Amino acid sequence: MKDSYGREINYLRLSLTDRCNLRCVYCMPMHGLSFIPTPELLTAAELEKVVRAAVDVGFKKVRLTGGEPTLRQDIVEIVRRLARIEGVEELVMTTNGYRLPYLAQELVDAGLKRVNIHVDSLNRESIAKIMRLATFDKAWAGIEAAEKVGLTPLKLNAVITRGYNDDAAVELARLTLEKSWQIRFIELMPFAGPTEIQLEHYVSSDEVKSRIEAELGPLFPINNGHLDGEARVYRLAGSLGTVGFISPVSNPYCDDCNRMRLTSDGRLRMCLLVDGELDFRETLRGGGTHQDLVALFQRAIQAKPVGHQLRNGQFAENRTMSQIGG
Repeated sequence: MKDSYGREINYLRLSLTDRCNLRCVYCMPMHGLSFIPTPELLTAAELEKVVRAAVDVGFKKVRLTGGEPTLRQDIVEIVRRLARIEGVEELVMTTNGYRLPYLAQELVDAGLKRVNIHVDSLNRESIAKIMRLATFDKAWAGIEAAEKVGLTPLKLNAVITRGYNDDAAVELARLTLEKSWQIRFIELMPFAGPTEIQLEHYVSSDEVKSRIEAELGPLFPINNGHLDGEARVYRLAGSLGTVGFISPVSNPYCDDCNRMRLTSDGRLRMCLLVDGELDFRETLRGGGTHQDLVALFQRAIQAKPVGHQLRNGQFAENRTMSQIGG
């Protein structure tokens, strides 16, 4: 199904929880947090109903997000339910990887195809500084666990944040010389919550790219310049892997946006960076039918905005990134 701007909407991101076992400086404060009560989170059965309706309007790819999705005690059941839905062509997850050493094989057996792992540095000191409560050893163990069980091709996500991990980009990009991974650098996006950090410590994709090229040589565009998901992708000479840049602030990809996001408490968000949601949980728990859910998706697709308004100083304010699911 296409929206009113002619974009085919076929990618659904499902947040499973707003809780996380880390406290990245640009995402969550260390203290004073309040989380969605467990009874208000969508159950595994409710998530299955939502995805079955999504498939009927043309969604093909489903990504599980958080918070940290592996904190859900029923994460394997959720994966198993969604993987068996005919029409789900790609079931993937974004995670910090900390629980993958214990869960990776179960997730593969349940039907998960691939993971993106978030890691902001390879330096032990800076990773602890920016991803508070994180350690390099746990992050790397998660990466190794994913690769061992075949949750590949592996993508590593990093947010370069001025004053915290400025030197991380080069070493992360260097991994692609020997690893067939995609290292992706995501620009900071201003949200409700730690907006001051997000604005004052923003680093553009162009600056990150320049730092990498100054140390490792030129980055050559691949895919004929076309996006790979949200990323513009490049390759260092002789590398096995690739380097991607996700630039929602400096180089928005709104014209090619094909995705929507369901929050863990069942609100469908038509644009990550624009407030405005439709309540699916009310329909699910109020006796709504499959066709009622299909109709909600159809309504949402037609209501999807043309793009965000960051350049006009308009920020999303009703939820933080961890509450939306990225």
